[in-house]
Amino acid sequence: MTAEGSVRAGSPVGIDELLERVREDLDRFEAGTAHDAARAGEALLVDIRYAALRERDGLIPGALVVERNELEWRLDPHGSHRAPEATSHDLRVVIVCNEGYASSLAAASLRRLGLHRATDLVGGFQAWRAAGLPVTSRTSGQTS
Repeated sequence: MTAEGSVRAGSPVGIDELLERVREDLDRFEAGTAHDAARAGEALLVDIRYAALRERDGLIPGALVVERNELEWRLDPHGSHRAPEATSHDLRVVIVCNEGYASSLAAASLRRLGLHRATDLVGGFQAWRAAGLPVTSRTSGQTS
């Protein structure tokens, strides 16, 4: 990626190479680090998984749920459709998808929007759950 946050121009690349390039600019978080940063108020966790996965697996308590197709509109601090949590381009945003692939691409998109501290969770929600971190059932509100 370039300093402007866009993938280098040139020959077409496959998704594996694109992910590698995108991730060069991300300071990706492991599950424990993301949990600690969110608890300390140093990062906003944003869950972009689609509804069926959230229903099946549950939610990360305190994470902002934003469908992927709305992400840029909801996190643009100057946007008319921004979430109340989108307060600044300096906000540390940690994107969470199911396994840590789509979140890398989403974080890169947010960086192009000017959210220069956007990153993602290595391994996504599945890594969070495997680490034994809190998960709330969507239907019951219970934390496991």
